[in-house]
Amino acid sequence: MTTEIKKRANKVTEPVSPGTRDRRRRRLRDKLSDPVFNTLAITVLLVAIAAVVYPLYFVVIASISDPNQIYEGNVWFFPRGITFEGYERIFADVRIWQGLGNTFLYTIVGTVISVTAILFAAYALSRKDLPGRKFLMLIFIITMFFDGGLITKYLVVRDLGMLDTMWAVVLPGAIGVWNLIIARSFFEQSVPEELREAAQLDGANDFTFFLKIVLPLSKSLIMLMIMIHVVANWNSFFDALIFLNDDSKYPLQLVLRNILIQSDISSTGTTGGDVASYAAAQRIAELTKYAMIVVSSVPLMIALPFMQKHFTKGALIGAVK
Repeated sequence: MTTEIKKRANKVTEPVSPGTRDRRRRRLRDKLSDPVFNTLAITVLLVAIAAVVYPLYFVVIASISDPNQIYEGNVWFFPRGITFEGYERIFADVRIWQGLGNTFLYTIVGTVISVTAILFAAYALSRKDLPGRKFLMLIFIITMFFDGGLITKYLVVRDLGMLDTMWAVVLPGAIGVWNLIIARSFFEQSVPEELREAAQLDGANDFTFFLKIVLPLSKSLIMLMIMIHVVANWNSFFDALIFLNDDSKYPLQLVLRNILIQSDISSTGTTGGDVASYAAAQRIAELTKYAMIVVSSVPLMIALPFMQKHFTKGALIGAVK
């Protein structure tokens, strides 16, 4: 018994070497670093998610809440004084349905044209045997930094006879150079030259090789391009504002903009003595504003989750690996 006590006392009083002490510190630091890092990472991600999601959620509940409750700061997580008057006024307007139909048409046609042109051009520029390949790519890149301006663009559209037509909306910005570079890099990295040579030995020409071999191998790229151009065409309104004169051809975004302007004018156009009329007009303007944001965003919010898988896979397309 006395011997064991002496051994334990010797272990306690035995000096610890610096190397052992450092190893113990490293083990302790490693044990503590992972939980601390995970906690910080989760906290930052939650804050980022809240910063993105809450404004969208607030717009939704504000669109069905009493504006007076919003002004008083009573609307935070749940709607107060629920009313659908803003949606009723919007959908009762014939211009909304015309604009929605025009936007669907412009989005579909514009996306088809843009994706088709980018895929064909990017594949051609990815071929090392294309004469003048570097010069053509240089011309495309120059357009990213230098632009002729709005007046020049308007004159070109006018001289081509596209004013007040669908083509004035979908053609001028059909090809984005950045998307073209991404697609070209994808083809260069994902379509080996040996595959084309093997297809040529089997009798395939360039069009057959592109349509039957390259495109099936590029589904993630195609879905990424479709997603980008659907969002861009759906939210586009500036070209329509410049080139369209007929109200019946306006896209949804421009129709909603005009309705919002009219609501603001009607709310500020009341006389100062008519307080009740001013308050009612202001109330309708606020309801309409939030409802319009929801109406213009819901179609994309419904469609994009179905494309999320392809977007995640294609997000790194063209990146350096």
